[in-house]
Amino acid sequence: MKSINLAKDDINKLLLTFSIPCVISMLINSIYNIVDQIFIGKGVGTLGNAATNVIFPLIIIFNALSGLIGNGAAANLSLKLGENDKKSASKCVGQAISLTFIIAIIVSLISYIFIPKLVYLFGCTENVYNYALDYGKIIILGAPFMIIYSSLASIIRADGSPKYSMIMLVIGAVINIILDPIFIFKFDMGVKGGAIATVIGQVVSFIIAILYIRKIKSVKLTKEDFKIDRESFRILSLGLSSFITQATILVLFVFMNNVMTKLGASTKFGADIPLSVYGVISKINSLYISTVLGISIGSQPIIGFNYGAGNENRVKEVIRKVLIINFTIGIIFNLLFFFFPREIAGIFISKSDASYNLFMEFAVLMCHSFLLVIALNALEMTTSIVIQSLGHVVKSTAVTFIRQIILLIPISLIFAFIFNKGIYGVLYAGCVADILCFIITIFILKSEYQRLGNKNNTEIEETKIEYSKNSNKHIVITISREYGSGGRFVGQILAEQLDIPFYDKEIISLAAKESGLSASYVKNVDETKRSANYANNNDDRIFIAEKKVIQEVAKKSSCVIVGRCADYILKNNKNTIKIFLYSDDESKVNRAVKYYGLDKNKALNKIKKINKERAKHYKFYTNREWMNLSNYDFLFNVDKYGINKTVENIINIINSR
Repeated sequence: MKSINLAKDDINKLLLTFSIPCVISMLINSIYNIVDQIFIGKGVGTLGNAATNVIFPLIIIFNALSGLIGNGAAANLSLKLGENDKKSASKCVGQAISLTFIIAIIVSLISYIFIPKLVYLFGCTENVYNYALDYGKIIILGAPFMIIYSSLASIIRADGSPKYSMIMLVIGAVINIILDPIFIFKFDMGVKGGAIATVIGQVVSFIIAILYIRKIKSVKLTKEDFKIDRESFRILSLGLSSFITQATILVLFVFMNNVMTKLGASTKFGADIPLSVYGVISKINSLYISTVLGISIGSQPIIGFNYGAGNENRVKEVIRKVLIINFTIGIIFNLLFFFFPREIAGIFISKSDASYNLFMEFAVLMCHSFLLVIALNALEMTTSIVIQSLGHVVKSTAVTFIRQIILLIPISLIFAFIFNKGIYGVLYAGCVADILCFIITIFILKSEYQRLGNKNNTEIEETKIEYSKNSNKHIVITISREYGSGGRFVGQILAEQLDIPFYDKEIISLAAKESGLSASYVKNVDETKRSANYANNNDDRIFIAEKKVIQEVAKKSSCVIVGRCADYILKNNKNTIKIFLYSDDESKVNRAVKYYGLDKNKALNKIKKINKERAKHYKFYTNREWMNLSNYDFLFNVDKYGINKTVENIINIINSR
């Protein structure tokens, strides 16, 4: 198979290669729900459609939990494999599987017990209540299977088998499509039949996923790997972004369900029709959302790699093409909703249904108000993914919140109650929120786009390394130090006197070359010393690259290495002397003011903050405490000895060996 070059291959081909699998996978999840909705709508009618819509928030919760574990485990697995830490990688997979089973069973039990109350929280009406319970209880029985196979799907993709993952999902969806009409119409089981068909499809996908566990290629699992401990929660932290996104969708869906029923009750449509129509139209709209997000997510590795490598013109080109494609898709869906609302809604209801005419009238109203300018949503969805690809996770999450939480909900409430427009105010709040979000997002994307500049293939400056010809010993000195203790000066002088290479900032350019990221980006991450609270995939790539560089330079010749967890990375190297340097607060402040230009009144707080971040960074990547003295061979108070005497003491130690 021909290797993919993200820096040079044709962008159109790359987008097809990466986006198509993403789009297909996301569409399958949407189709699952749409198929149930179509057959239940035709077989049961408006109340059946409304019932599936009431239960949909539960499905969002199940998806959120599977993403929390699955995406977190996939990210952690990739990191550990990159570090060649097979033991931690296998433990990550085993713990993720155990966590998934435990959480899936607990959540399903809680949902089953409280479903009579939950359906009302999700916007259920008295007429829909029995249908919602009939459908929901069966769906909850299938929830453990759904959560487990969805979580495993992410791990399977990270293990290098995306086709297996996709086939697993497709088979489940096809079985659901085949069984829906059989159970709903032939066996006359109504909403229960639709739910049973869904669960059977999920069970089959679950079995296929479980069978893969024994085929995992990247690690070999043992019984010990499945034991849960404190490290298991790191998996959850890496999947938090996915969980937050799903939580946002959940809040909006529950809000809309409730306003549809409560405000619709005072109109000719009643409470059930608006709830039902919102559900079916939202499911069709999910095809648009899935397509745009699939293309945007597919562009992530292309944008991320070229941004990191400094190919900023190429990043701009990818962004432009993704925007053009997504806006084109948005316009197509916008036109379909505007010109063919009756045809779209007609898929979900029989003409013989008593509520057919009102159902159609509300569907047209919703398409011509709430979804009037949905093409504009393409910018918000694309921008969110693009910003995330550039490493700005917090800003990306904020963009997602703008339309759904910050704008739509408050505007809906203002139009409905302050302007006294009722349900009509909520419907028109949708297009107003879309327009405002579009305007705000233009400025956000423009600022990010302009920040990219016009760099092309930024060359990484090579670090020149000179090796001592006279050295007859192979010795590596790692220096860990408090900020302001003078550790870098000690390392420099030590390297000069021993006539061996010195590595501190020099590792940045070497790590940049190893990782494919730009030297300026690596330098920025290196200076901020991001910890578990802020780390992203590029930060992990940098640590992996620095680890490889440190191992290579330590193997090649004697050297002095400052910071960067070198003491941990080389802990099994017999030629390594691990040193920790510290000093008292007054001396650190004086040194920081004199050499680093810090404000004397703020210096101590700054020093403590930097040391705290160093400790977090060290803990995140080594699972050890930075200040644990057993990590080091020797400790020196630089103030007690002075820099030169500290260097002399270290040299004496080396000579004694």
